[in-house]
Amino acid sequence: MSKDDSALAARDTPQSVEAFRDRLTGLNGQLPRRLQQCADHIARHMDSIALSTVAQVAEGAGVPPSAVMRFCQIMGFSGYAEMQRLFREALSRTAPDYATRLANLKAGGAGRPATLVAEFVDAGRQSMEALARDLDESTLNQAVETLTQARTIHLAGFRRSFPVASYLAYVFDKLGVAAVLHDGVAGLGQRASLQRGDALIAITFAPWSEETLALAALARERGLPVVALTDPPGTQVSAVADTVLTVAEIDFGAFRSLSAVIALALSLAVAVAARRET
Repeated sequence: MSKDDSALAARDTPQSVEAFRDRLTGLNGQLPRRLQQCADHIARHMDSIALSTVAQVAEGAGVPPSAVMRFCQIMGFSGYAEMQRLFREALSRTAPDYATRLANLKAGGAGRPATLVAEFVDAGRQSMEALARDLDESTLNQAVETLTQARTIHLAGFRRSFPVASYLAYVFDKLGVAAVLHDGVAGLGQRASLQRGDALIAITFAPWSEETLALAALARERGLPVVALTDPPGTQVSAVADTVLTVAEIDFGAFRSLSAVIALALSLAVAVAARRET
């Protein structure tokens, strides 16, 4: 770090995204040109730092990776990995744990089973209406075309997304479309099955699954196109996907059903199978 950089560097490492943002605001206009480009780019894309590589940030800011590393040090971090960890940890804290969600539901008077059914049905209805209203048809067509051309369709969805991925595997099998479900059972990743000519559907929602993101990144390294199903605005997974389909699930008591994403996934599978027959 140069003497000029040392004069600007933070003494303490920011312990929260809010502290990071305050530090960034305080440095505005004081940085050399390239570091200011880093600051401006990161300020506009803070929601994607948790998933972006140094090279991707550097490309977005129009600077060499070394400038990004200098910027991280000025912000009080040892390097990009430490800065990125701050944003990843923030993502993992965005949703309350399940015990807290249940307690909140009880406190809100939603303890009767019939009331819960009504509330979840209403949340599902809103999610489906939002999907029909906001769906990007051109992006959907692009995803269908990509998957239609694939020899084998790989499916990755862990944690909350696993029911979607497993249901897609079932539907593709019934429709006669070759598909591989990457379920991670016994720690087996089936990564060797990712071959050129195939495609991957990656399904993940905030806080995003590291397993799904890693598999998507590997697929792209091997030349496979990646179609992602995620929550809007979708910028969080754009670094590892070629086509991003977004779907918003309305929650009730911080519990989210999969009504809309299942509908989107089913439509995608049927459209792919139908186009393959033409």
